[in-house]
Parts: sequence; structure tokens; C-alpha cells
Amino acid sequence: MTALSLQALQALPAVPGQQTLRTYREGPVLTIELNTPEHGNTVTDALLDDLLAVLQDQDPDVRVLVLTGSGDDFCLGGDRGEFTRHLADDPTGSGIRTSGARARRVCDALTGNPAVTIARVHGKVIGAGMALALACDLRVGAEDATFRLPELALGLPTAWGGLLPRLINEVGAARVRELVLTGRAFTAAEAQSLSILQKVVPAHELDAAVAAWARPVVRRPPAALRVTKTLLNSLSAASRLADVSLLDAELMAAVVTEAHHARE
Repeated sequence: MTALSLQALQALPAVPGQQTLRTYREGPVLTIELNTPEHGNTVTDALLDDLLAVLQDQDPDVRVLVLTGSGDDFCLGGDRGEFTRHLADDPTGSGIRTSGARARRVCDALTGNPAVTIARVHGKVIGAGMALALACDLRVGAEDATFRLPELALGLPTAWGGLLPRLINEVGAARVRELVLTGRAFTAAEAQSLSILQKVVPAHELDAAVAAWARPVVRRPPAALRVTKTLLNSLSAASRLADVSLLDAELMAAVVTEAHHARE
């Protein structure tokens, strides 16, 4: 395996109609790159559809899946303009509920992926972007990466793609409470201390860090790897007891539509 530099990887043929992602393949390693840098790789319904299509059509020989972003930032979170358009189309919030269900499917597809998933993050990692990263097994960030959960300041609940239970499971309730209620930005070093990241490196060493994780994983027996991932996910889910993130889409729709009607 090489150092997994995106420039060195073999770009896969573009999927017809897919405009939000680029995919690369090097043997058993598949890299998915969020590719709307002009918008900070914000999460839209189109991006979620494209992600889900790639994940559902994934080659069973893929042993490691790397999720990263193009441009200056990993992901600036959800597209609030799309929420506005959904409400204009249907003030009852059905579009927001559909979008929330789509987000849940994508994050579950990352977490339950038979391959080991690695989030390679840099720049700003905000809201829904943090949810995508947290859905991955391993997370490495550049030293200058910054993180933020701004939902409350925007009048939204922290209810997207199962973010909150995953965050509490990885970080702990007391610290998550402070991050969510204040919405403050925090550094990659703090993200590592909170277990949001497992490794922090200079930006130019991100590819090497990913390769260092991927190299031993691709040598593991496939059956043992799949079973171990299933065990880890099952034990993690069991420790959450009740997973109220099943209500994420309904909660988001209820809050957004109420705020919308209050402004009318």
C-alpha cells in the first residue's frame, strides 16, 4: 500500500448523475471524498443520496473505507437553505422528516459498514459533518481542524443522523452537554482528548496516518474482521440503552416547522 495520497489513487468512473462526491480505489481501500468545496461540502439531500448509493453498491472486497472532504474544510454541516426550501414546498415539515430519515440511513450505513471506516478530517468540522465523522470507526484530524455544534444557536435540536447518542457514547454526557449548550468551537487537540478523534497529526501527514491504520486492517481475515466490527457495534449500542435518535427526523421537523409558523 502507498501513502494513500488522493493524487496517487485511481479515480473510479463517475456515477451518472452524481455530482457531490469523488471516489478513489487502491486495492481493498476505497476513498470517498465529499466534493462540493465551493459550499464547504455542506450536507444536502443530493450528497446523502450519493453517499448512500456508493455505500449500498460497495464492492465486498473493500476492507477499508476512508471518508474525507475536498477543499479547505471537511464539512460545514447541513444546508440550512435546503430546510427553507423544504418548508416552502410543504409547511408541515414532511420534506425535513424525509431528509432526516435519509441522514439516519447514511450514518447507519457507515457505522454498520463491513469495512473498517476511517474519517480523515481537516479544516472546519461542523454539525452534520461531525455526525458523519463520528459514524466512522476511526477518526484522524489535522492539527488545525476545528469542531463545533451550532444547532442550538440556529434554533435547531441536536438531532441529525444519530449524532447525539453517538457523541454521548464516545465522549460522555457531561462534556457533551457543555459542547451542545454553548456551541463553542474546539480544537483538534481537545477533540482528541474527548475521543472525537483518536489521532491528531500535521495536515501534511493525514494520508500517512490513514495508511498506517489501513495497512494492518487489510491483512486481517475478512470473517474475523466482520464479526469483530459487529461485536463492537453491538456492545456500543447496548451501552446506549434506549436510542432516541430514531426520533431525530420527527424532532427536527417539529422544531423547524414551529419556528417557521411563529415567524409567519
